[in-house]
Parts: sequence; C-alpha cells; structure tokens
Amino acid sequence: MADLSSNFVGIKSPNPFWLASAPPTDKEYNVVRAFKAGWGGVVWKTLGEQGPPVVNVNGPRYGAIWGADRRLLGLNNIELITDRPLEVNLREIKQVKRDWPDRAMVVSIMVPCEEAAWKAILPHVEETGADGIELNFGCPHGMSERGMGSAVGQVPEYVEMVARWCKQNTRMPVIVKLTPNITDVRSSARAAVRGGADAVSLINTINSITSVDLDTMAPEPSIDGKGTHGGYCGPAVKPIALHMVADIARDPECNAIPISGIGGVTTWRDAAEFLALGAGNVQVCTAAMTYGFKIVEEMKSGLSQWMDEKGYTSVDQVSRRAVPNVTDWQYLNLNAVSKAVIDQDLCIKCGRCFAACEDTSHQAIAMSPDRTFTVIDEECVACNLCVNVCPVENCITMERMDTGATDPRTGKVVEDEYANWTTHPNNPGAVAAE
Repeated sequence: MADLSSNFVGIKSPNPFWLASAPPTDKEYNVVRAFKAGWGGVVWKTLGEQGPPVVNVNGPRYGAIWGADRRLLGLNNIELITDRPLEVNLREIKQVKRDWPDRAMVVSIMVPCEEAAWKAILPHVEETGADGIELNFGCPHGMSERGMGSAVGQVPEYVEMVARWCKQNTRMPVIVKLTPNITDVRSSARAAVRGGADAVSLINTINSITSVDLDTMAPEPSIDGKGTHGGYCGPAVKPIALHMVADIARDPECNAIPISGIGGVTTWRDAAEFLALGAGNVQVCTAAMTYGFKIVEEMKSGLSQWMDEKGYTSVDQVSRRAVPNVTDWQYLNLNAVSKAVIDQDLCIKCGRCFAACEDTSHQAIAMSPDRTFTVIDEECVACNLCVNVCPVENCITMERMDTGATDPRTGKVVEDEYANWTTHPNNPGAVAAE
C-alpha cells in the first residue's frame, strides 16, 4: 500500500488531505467529526482579535452555480472570519490538539496590518500547541474593506512585511495564504519568500457575483434587498488554482517554497493533479460542504490505489512530478501532428461534433445522408473541440500521426516530435532555448 503520510514544513499528518479554513473548521464539534471521518488535518477558521467586532449576516450567505444535473459547480460566500470569541476558539483548538495529536492543526489568522496586532495574537495561538499558522491574505469580501485579507495579499510589500513580523515572533511554521485576485500570483509568492515564510497556500476565493434575482434586481445571496460580491470556490475554480500553483512551482524565485494546494479539490484525481503540479498537500472545503466529511475516505482510497498502480510509494514521489512538463507556448512542439478519429461503434449520431466543427471551427467533419460522421483529415487541425463536445466518452479521440507520415493537411512529412526541437527552425523559441 502506498504511504499517504505527509510531512508538510515539519507538520505531520496521516494523509495529505486537510480541511481548509472555512465554516467546516469553525468549532471543536465539526473538527472532531472531521478527524473521526479520517481527515489528516485542518486549518481552523480564521481568528481575529482587534478591530471592529465581526458580525455575520443573519440571512443567506451562499450563492451557487449548478451544472445541468444540479451538481454544485461553485459556491459564492459572503461569510466573514469567525464571529466566535477568541478565547473560546483558542480553548477548543488546544483541546482538539490534545485529543488528536497525530493530526495537523494549523490556525488561520487575520488582524489589522500593524505589527503590534500580529505580535499580540501569536503567543495566544502558540500556547494552544497548534502546529502552525496560516496568514489569511486572501479573503476578498467584508474583511478586505477593513484593510485586511486580500487588501494585504494584493500588495507584495505588505505580504513580505507581515510574513517577516510573524517569523520574528513565533516558533510555529508560517504559511501564507495567497489571493487569486491579483494580476500575477508569483509576485505575492516571491514576497512571501522574501519575508521568510515557510510555505504558501493557494488559492483563496475569487471575487464574484454568481447571479442576480431578476424580480428584485438584487445580487444573490440577497440581504434585505441588497447584495454584495463574495468569494467564489468549488470545482469551477480548479483550473485557475492549478495554473497558479504551477506558476509558483516553476518560478525560479520561489519554486523551492512548499505549496499547499487549494481550489476545487473534490476527488482523489483532483488531489493528484495538484500534487503533480507542485503541491505538497491539499486543502478541501466545498467538497466537504457538499457531500459531508466522509468524502475523504474516497479521496484517500482513490489516491492510494492510483499510487499503487503507478508504483509511487509516497506522496513526495508524486509532488512536482508534472512541473518539468509545464512550459511556455513558444516551446510547444509545432512538428507534433494529431488527427481526430471517430469510433463508429460508439457514435450515437447526435451530430454535435459536426455542428461545432462546421459552424465554429475548421469544417473537418463530414456528414453522410445516413448521419455517419467522419473526419476530413486534410482539414483537421487537431483542435479537439469535437472531443470536448461529444457526449460519449472515448467516442472521438486524438491520434498522433507516426513520424515519417505525410500530413494530409499540409503535405509535409511528420518529423520526430522530439528531435532537436529546442533548436528547430520551426520553434519560435529556438534561439532562447539554445
């Protein structure tokens, strides 16, 4: 069996699946249920100490985007950091850590951007026996209007400054949670590195309004006829999160810093993709809120089985495995040629591929009078739109043409896709690569 145990910046847990800082980690009751269900760790819902009191709305806190089958694709939330008393949270954190010493206990913190405020709260958290802290520089609503959350995360100088304050005033590992609401996440990650952070976590939620009630003309969720922007999370944000994780993992200035991957992790496969693109562990929120804490069992068993099949014996062997294969567009091999192939035995003759290609692409699919669909190789540019719109899995596949074959579209001989590509004249980045 693959070993799922995790050692993330010295914080040990039986598996790499942590619950992210969010409503599921706001109190002892929830966290104990999570640990009983098998979660490897939690990031306790963000604590604050100074500034105006935290008062959450007494009304709808979530907006949602669903797929056609009512599957939840994304949540927009307008909930603030914990509104429970600091001393209650600290007492519960201490008790849970005592009762579950083998699980990771990280505490999320957000206070005003003043050194005194950070220095004041750190000893209280440290006294609980927590394994580490996560600096919440990502919350995009409510707290950001108070100069906290993403208002800090969007300014690299602030990220560096606060990270340094915390590193100078605590023994605990410091994880900086980055906001995606920024032009280039690498600037924030580099700032965290300069500030001495032990790790970064990303992504936090994305600024969003999910819908508008066209009767009341108010954004949803609506409170007494008014709405506001919130933080978007769930499966819909996973592609954005993967991109940002990979960007940091391959950046020369911050590629050595450990990464905790967050953003739409719902299955073991999602987790494996985050690990492969640079994460050392993953944090989960929306999936737990949608399906309950026991979903972690499917994540653990699926990841373990896949690792066994691939011959990986530890999570570390998976982490960053795909990073060398992430590159800039200019270095993609323009000599590699593929063509679409339709499996006539699987085809249900719905015509989606034909409509998509004929109307919006390259007119590379022919339709016979009996609705048999075939690919016109001379016109196919291998864009794979047909694969993505086909409702039958594996009915249409992209098949790579063999080296030495003649591309019917261009009349050119297909070259070895890897032969001398870095210096090949067709490569616009050849000179730089050389």
